Amino acid sequence: MKKNINWELYLVTDRELSKIPFYEMIKKAVDGGVTVVQIREKKLSTREFIEEALEVKRIIKEIPLIINDRVDVALAVKADGVHLGNEDMPVDIARRILGKDFIIGASASSVEEAKEKERMGADYIAVSPVFSTPTKPDAGPPLGLEGIKEMRRVVKVPLIGIGGINRENVLDVIRSGADGVAVVSAIVSSDDPERSAKELRELIREAKKKNFFLKNHKGS
Repeated sequence: MKKNINWELYLVTDRELSKIPFYEMIKKAVDGGVTVVQIREKKLSTREFIEEALEVKRIIKEIPLIINDRVDVALAVKADGVHLGNEDMPVDIARRILGKDFIIGASASSVEEAKEKERMGADYIAVSPVFSTPTKPDAGPPLGLEGIKEMRRVVKVPLIGIGGINRENVLDVIRSGADGVAVVSAIVSSDDPERSAKELRELIREAKKKNFFLKNHKGS
């Protein structure tokens, strides 16, 4: 697995929500400070997904590229990792296929799920959802800030908050113990993705300067 990955601002794409051309949105988001990009596509053919992933990889250069769900696409484009939900390939099976150097992220909606997926070999856990979100209507009930705090006490791998996160609540998410946040509409649907990403990144940095919870409880 890549070392010293900055998980602070993790962009999850949704081309249907973008107000500007898709690839332009990604370029601006990266220019604004996005540190990880995940491509999430549910409607493209495998060929189209691969073509899109290769172009995104070219745009983001050294920033880690994560593919949602599709282990085959991640392998085909030599992405840095794959993110697996509860309906996707089990983490331990994906690890056997992908090897030790591939990033595998997993969603968890409870402390028990988080512990199990860490045990199976996940490199990071997405706390999902922290707040209610229209971008994923099939998500379970919101875990809230207490959910992050509970997972932080028992999980050693990085925690990424996802679901309804924006500039109004990102400080609280980081201060509750998340290593970073994953956002969709807060950047993708912005009229100015670069500015939105920059504002979020600055807020995250501010929160981490004062985040005594994370320093005192991480991995405890």
